[in-house]
Amino acid sequence: MERLLFRKKYIPFTYKMMIPYLILVLLTDMLVGYIAYTMLVESRTEMAETNVRTALKQTRNNIEYQTDEIKRMSNSLFVNGNFQNALQFRGDPLENMLKMRDDIVPYMKAPPQLYGNRLRLALYTANETMLEITGDEMTEPIGRSDYYVLPDKVIDDTQWYRALSTYEKDNFWLQTGTDRELGNISYVRKLVTSSVAPAIIGYLRVTARIDELFGNFATFPIEQGIELRLIDQANGLTLYEQGARKRGEQAEQGDYLVISENISITGYVIEARVPQAYLNKDASRMQQAITTVCAISFLGMAVIGLLVARISGKKIKRIVSLARSFQEGNLYKRIGFAGNDEFVYIANAFNQMATSIQELIRDVYVQGIQKKQAELDALQAQISPHFLYNTLSTIGSLANLGEAEKVTKMVRGLSKFYRLTLNEGQVYIPLDKELEQVKMYLEIQQVKYADAVQVYYDIDPGILEVPVIKLILQPFVENIFKHAWFGESIAIRITGKRLGDRIELKVIDNGIGMRPDTLRKMRSNPANSGSYGLRNVEERIKLRYGSDFGIHIGSYFGAGTTVQIILPVNNAEIREVMGEE
Repeated sequence: MERLLFRKKYIPFTYKMMIPYLILVLLTDMLVGYIAYTMLVESRTEMAETNVRTALKQTRNNIEYQTDEIKRMSNSLFVNGNFQNALQFRGDPLENMLKMRDDIVPYMKAPPQLYGNRLRLALYTANETMLEITGDEMTEPIGRSDYYVLPDKVIDDTQWYRALSTYEKDNFWLQTGTDRELGNISYVRKLVTSSVAPAIIGYLRVTARIDELFGNFATFPIEQGIELRLIDQANGLTLYEQGARKRGEQAEQGDYLVISENISITGYVIEARVPQAYLNKDASRMQQAITTVCAISFLGMAVIGLLVARISGKKIKRIVSLARSFQEGNLYKRIGFAGNDEFVYIANAFNQMATSIQELIRDVYVQGIQKKQAELDALQAQISPHFLYNTLSTIGSLANLGEAEKVTKMVRGLSKFYRLTLNEGQVYIPLDKELEQVKMYLEIQQVKYADAVQVYYDIDPGILEVPVIKLILQPFVENIFKHAWFGESIAIRITGKRLGDRIELKVIDNGIGMRPDTLRKMRSNPANSGSYGLRNVEERIKLRYGSDFGIHIGSYFGAGTTVQIILPVNNAEIREVMGEE
């Protein structure tokens, strides 16, 4: 049982070491993977942020370039003397028309054509004699570049006109009228004479589309959530936004990275709101890649560790196998390792220990065998005179009665019995020889007691060749005639069968049996049972085969006794004695 538990619980030390090794490899892979993932995400975020900042600066430069162009456009009209004179000219309608055709319209048409993007150039003149020129409807989106000449009375109620008058500003940028709805922004400025006493001769308003000021949105992937805004910092209004969140959609603080750039328009700033999802858009892909690499690394290290464990564990397995052999009583095995390491030292120590134990056991065993052999010889000597005297006495009585046939049978049986008993001094004999010796003994007794003795045999033929120590059955059969017989007859049954790697022999009788206290005493200590033959057989079995084997007695007073003998089919001593090793 202990050997079975030992084998069940045994786990090689090298495989136990694999557990902390794999845990260490796993933790290392997780740490390296986490650091790599964090660094890659930070690098990707910084790169994305740098790209957005670069694009925002390019947008700022584009806006500043175009607003500067609009300012230069207005400056060219502001300093143009012919244009100023034409705005101040007062004549008849025909003269006014010709003046506008020659000195106003060309200067109004040329700048938008040179600008490139779509503009609305509106001139509000203080000269009530000037003819009006109306272009596209100003409440509609700018579809093409256009110009207007209108009287200044149409702007009396506008915000920007009041601002120019109230704050005494010459020019500024703002959204007025329908600019917010149409996504436009306007630049307004006063037009004054260049005379000694300057006078306001009109107002100029240049309206541009904000999306054209921002230029190409390719550098801002607004489809991925980036928002671009033009903000008036003075009142906090968003004048324009591109890629704005859907209505009702809210973002928590920290969901966006806000990057802003001041532009040349005083009080205005462009702002880019970059979602964290865009900054980390490759995070999941990088995480999968890093996870895959770490998993492959872990599996590779696990395979390498397993190979190392198996290679280094071979020597340990051999040492464990040797220890198991010692535990099972086999001290003949030896191991040898090449090299000069701890395993060589352990192997040499095991080999030396086995040799010492083997020599010690041999000394003790030989002494025990010699002792038991002497006892066996004494037993045989005890059997011989007593049995011989009784048998010879019976033969003499039969001879006097003229039973020549019975006399002949008993003499032959007695001769064969002693020949089998002596057996040329051999310790082990085949089971069929042991049974033959018992049969001779019982045949002699049957001649003596005639029909009062019935004997039955039930032996498995497969175990007849199994070597057993001699004289293990006859003492129990003899005890039946000495102690078990009561009444006029007795029946004896001898059985034998194989139980795995063991054989079971039984001697059964229907004699008087034993009292419970006598049986209990015999079971607890067969050596003190009072039966020399029983004690001798028990000790010889344990000495030859080990403590796992021996005899067991069951008995009911008045019903009979059963003696069970358990022997191995094979062991090291049997092989050695029988010449198999």
